[in-house]
Amino acid sequence: MKSYLTHLECTNCGKAVEAAEPARTCPSCGKVLYARYDLDSAKRRLTRQALAGRAPNMWRYFEVLPVLDESNVVTLGEGFTPLIRAERLGRALGCRSLLIKDEGINPTASFKARGLAAAVSKARELGLTALTMPSAGNAGGALAAYAARAGLEAHVFMPADAPEANRKEAQVMGAHLTLVDGLISDAGALSRRAARERGLFDVSTLQEPYRAEGKKTMGYEIAEQLGWRMPDVIVYPTGGGTGIVGIWKAIEEMEALGLLDGPRPRMFCVQAEGCAPLVRAFHGGADHAEPWENARTLAAGMRVPSAIGDYLILKALRDSNGGAVTVSDGEILDWMGRVSSLEGVFVCPEGAATAAALSKLIASGAVAPDELSLLLNTGSGVKYLETLPTATPSR
Repeated sequence: MKSYLTHLECTNCGKAVEAAEPARTCPSCGKVLYARYDLDSAKRRLTRQALAGRAPNMWRYFEVLPVLDESNVVTLGEGFTPLIRAERLGRALGCRSLLIKDEGINPTASFKARGLAAAVSKARELGLTALTMPSAGNAGGALAAYAARAGLEAHVFMPADAPEANRKEAQVMGAHLTLVDGLISDAGALSRRAARERGLFDVSTLQEPYRAEGKKTMGYEIAEQLGWRMPDVIVYPTGGGTGIVGIWKAIEEMEALGLLDGPRPRMFCVQAEGCAPLVRAFHGGADHAEPWENARTLAAGMRVPSAIGDYLILKALRDSNGGAVTVSDGEILDWMGRVSSLEGVFVCPEGAATAAALSKLIASGAVAPDELSLLLNTGSGVKYLETLPTATPSR
């Protein structure tokens, strides 16, 4: 297969950047870089008919992924996770058409496998040998796994109160793990310093261009699994926000490729009450989200006080006529039990947050009961066993 990657492009100032060398953010303005493709040429090969015979993993969309040589792909079989029709949960929510995209069955048990598979593969292709990143948990485990698979060195900086499963996962996979007294923002500062001092390449969320390329495959899969249409509503748990911007980028690409039928979905961001910078910015009409002070939530993946891609997330929410909502930790725990006991999908706290959010969106009239709604369960509840004493099943 052939990738049609052409260059990188700044999402803020539009500057074109060469893709043949390692790159992080825009050299002119410091904002997020996107990988760009020759979509006019790609659409002659990336067709519905061609996809029908390909392997069920995220690399089936190779033409619009950034690795040029297939031999550089580092894979554990990530992607093509199921869409589960959730009829019993739908009844509990007052939603007549409900789907769960279960990312918990990915290698490393979360959607982070997608982004790190793409980033590590491209890092190997570009000749990088040692990578670093901050992580609230699942991304660190994924980096450790894919770096081990590729034979690369991995350094992970993680809050000391990150889930135990994530800490042990990173260690057993051979990563150099540093626990930090503080939040992911504090871990990020240490990761950047380590990169400068030790010659490491930092693959922080949206601070390099390729993790978003792995995450965008969720958008391609949702469309393909629904017969090349999108649901009416997508509810997404948001920390750094790579998933939302990745899915939105996929939609734009699929339209240019002639793959997508019908309208775009409305995108809804959910954050925890104790860390909701994007929800505050959305409702305040701001284009950027001010950092959240004293961030607190049991959902480690949403305990992100600031996001470099805030302007991209907010734009996707507004352009889609979507919205943003908060949920409490108590609601997250309650819906962990409800979703898992009603559908047999052992959701992570972030996944449970989407059900709590949809309940509020339906009650407020923001989402109609007859709309086809999709919840993203971003990881397996197995990673969060320490939360379970108070996460009791509720039918």
